[in-house]
Amino acid sequence: MELRQLRYFVRIVEMGSMSRAARELDVVQSALSQQITKLESELAVRLLQRTPRGVEPTEAGVAFFREAQLALRHADQAVRSAQQSRLSGSVSLGLAPTTASIVGLPLMQAMRARYPDVRLHLVGSMSGHLAEMLNARALDLAVLFDSRLHGAQARPGGRRWQVQPLIEERLFLIRSRRHAPARALPASMALAELADEPLILPTGQHDLRSTLDTAFAQARFAPQVVLEVDSLAMVMAAVDAGLGSTLQPWAALGRFEDAQQRFEAVPITDRDAQRTNLLCSLSEDELSPAALATRVVLVDCVRTLVQSGRWSGATLIHHDH
Repeated sequence: MELRQLRYFVRIVEMGSMSRAARELDVVQSALSQQITKLESELAVRLLQRTPRGVEPTEAGVAFFREAQLALRHADQAVRSAQQSRLSGSVSLGLAPTTASIVGLPLMQAMRARYPDVRLHLVGSMSGHLAEMLNARALDLAVLFDSRLHGAQARPGGRRWQVQPLIEERLFLIRSRRHAPARALPASMALAELADEPLILPTGQHDLRSTLDTAFAQARFAPQVVLEVDSLAMVMAAVDAGLGSTLQPWAALGRFEDAQQRFEAVPITDRDAQRTNLLCSLSEDELSPAALATRVVLVDCVRTLVQSGRWSGATLIHHDH
């Protein structure tokens, strides 16, 4: 039995005429009559009878008419409820400082516009700490860079995660324009060309440093590290003050409105000098509707930022499914 058949039947009874109901419903009369015949054969009872004045419901038809009207009212109410209901709840999302500086504000704006009743709890921290929080169920979602997670579905000691590669980020040599040596930088550089460059890098426990150490090893290059700092804000402040250069994704410049005037950024050409951003979440059945919606909005925001050219050095990872 279909709602369409109920609508047809109710309208025929209300109009008292098959031809008038067909005109009202904008359906050819033969199709209308065919649907009523199907309905009657499914119920194994005659619902309508022809009279000199048109059509009237049989006794069974009168009983069915009342319930059909009620069912249609409930169906209409269900549609209205679905359209009027607004997703609510709270979602916790972890972002590393570089990612947060690019995608944080657009995500907050998009969530406010699309799901104003969802309360977003954003946590900015190092990727390793975010992974621990996700394992401890203190986060629903996180964007991580741990290369060991690439293609993995779980983490030792943790439950199953969903891991979706988002983007590849090229790394850049970033230095202060005000304190730059006279030597101009080329359009791009290999790590091997940075022998005399004093570098300010995060420590070994940081995922970016393990990516860099792999790239250094591949390039057989020993970096001149003058400072190790595990705060992006302090790294960039030190670079801005001319204490050295750094190797970071372009997103590290996201917090500076005058980044172009303040810093020089040159892409590193080594194949290993890039990192993968992975959207990690609890398994599908553990995520609330609000968290599932947030995941979709986050992916949309990242795609828009990359495709519009506002996330330099980032390349979308396309999925087959």
